[in-house]
Amino acid sequence: MINEIPTSQRAIAITFDDGPNPVYTPQVLEIFSEAKGKATFFMIGEQMRNHPEIVKQVAAEGHEIGNHTFTHPKLSQLSKAECLTEIEQTEKLIEELAGQKPVIFRPPYLDYNQETVTLLQNKEYPMIGALNLEAQDWEQPGVEHIFEKSREAVKNGSILIFHDGYGDRSQTIEAVRMLVSELTLQGYKLVTVSELLARA
Repeated sequence: MINEIPTSQRAIAITFDDGPNPVYTPQVLEIFSEAKGKATFFMIGEQMRNHPEIVKQVAAEGHEIGNHTFTHPKLSQLSKAECLTEIEQTEKLIEELAGQKPVIFRPPYLDYNQETVTLLQNKEYPMIGALNLEAQDWEQPGVEHIFEKSREAVKNGSILIFHDGYGDRSQTIEAVRMLVSELTLQGYKLVTVSELLARA
């Protein structure tokens, strides 16, 4: 699981899980457009099927779309064949809607076992984690908490996790708005996960 990329450059990758969402994903795009930065969206196949136009917009604006399975299951509880179906269905959909095959993967709930690892290695998918898990934005712990805990995880090459799908994500949006503004002032470049991997 890759949580950060060792680099001497002031670059950071901010990622969003469980979208696309018609309310929150466009707000994320707006924040990054103003900051002239790029984000990475680990999208769920089911949600992509419901909101294809948002997937296309994310891709058109130059952000990265990563694979986050089709139905968001715990992969360690599935058979190998079921895992493969989850991954490949979403892969196909991303290719269809975004025009390119995803090259990074994040397991739902960051849950995996040895079989998952082998499967992803065979498919040449790096498994992407994050450094700011204490922010727990999925629990809606408050804007300040999400902001402070994410801020503590900031350094060259950090990968940060937030959520733009499932439930009320307004706290996340506010915290990300504050964080992006601060990072930009500090001279950080907001890049996609693949761009960060390329800097390693």
